Amino acid sequence: MKELILEEIIKYETIILHRHVRPDPDAYGSQCGLAEMLKNSFPSKKILVTGASEPSLEFLYELDKVTDDHYQGALVIVCDTANQERICDKRYNTGSKLIKIDHHPNEDQYGDLLWVDTTASSVSEMIYEFYLFGKDKGLKLNDRAAQLIFAGIVGDTGRFLFSNTTKKTFKYASELIQYNFDPTELYNELYKTSVNVAKLSGYMMENFQLSPSGSASMVITKDILDKFEATPSHASQLVGILGNIEGLKAWVLFVQEEDQIRVRLRSKGIVINQLAKKYNGGGHPLAAGASVKSLEEVEQILSDLEKLCQDV
Repeated sequence: MKELILEEIIKYETIILHRHVRPDPDAYGSQCGLAEMLKNSFPSKKILVTGASEPSLEFLYELDKVTDDHYQGALVIVCDTANQERICDKRYNTGSKLIKIDHHPNEDQYGDLLWVDTTASSVSEMIYEFYLFGKDKGLKLNDRAAQLIFAGIVGDTGRFLFSNTTKKTFKYASELIQYNFDPTELYNELYKTSVNVAKLSGYMMENFQLSPSGSASMVITKDILDKFEATPSHASQLVGILGNIEGLKAWVLFVQEEDQIRVRLRSKGIVINQLAKKYNGGGHPLAAGASVKSLEEVEQILSDLEKLCQDV
């Protein structure tokens, strides 16, 4: 598949890269890291990155202004996006050919070419693997691309603490860190926290609910967001802070948005992506998400999660 993807990249003069809505570091790192690598490898090609900007990640890369005309005769590559509903910028299917590169379970098999590796820690890890495959075939990795890919790996592995971190992940990270960028500065930017978000995290730690079976939950309403002057994106990024609680098996964070309630599910071992799928979501076995419309559905998810924890 890597060979087929490289053949398509060589063939097209315009390549547009997409990723998912509400991007995390892996979405930015894989999308923009691949873009930077292709710009360096094929300077005569037009390489563009599109999507809504995420202020907390703007330090990593500046996105392009992509017009409808750019899609005519273009190759489109979507990174780190399991299903079409989550692709940021719905023009992704208006190019000449579509490629999907992802590490989530391949439930929505969209695209003309699909490279899906659920064993990869991140799509950024896959992008580096793509470079290793193609470095004798014209692919070049510069310092900027290495920084972006490293950032994506760091983000999706929780600084190499999550169970998706493998020997290969550490090997690739050790090679990437040889490039000329400052990992300490990168960490500082990725994990800096504003005062209001820090206070929101404190509120979560004081008010989360933990059942005897090891199921934990927290509901962040719009009123709470307003109180702490935080956005839904800020709140969603805090899902991991409950992970070190003693006795915890799995947990869920609900974040109320204007038209839906965002569901963030995490687990220390219980498979929870099937629960997310039940509510029109999905994801990894131990990290998944969904969206619901009402507080009644919130109660249903809590009941289902409780049962999962009780059965273990």
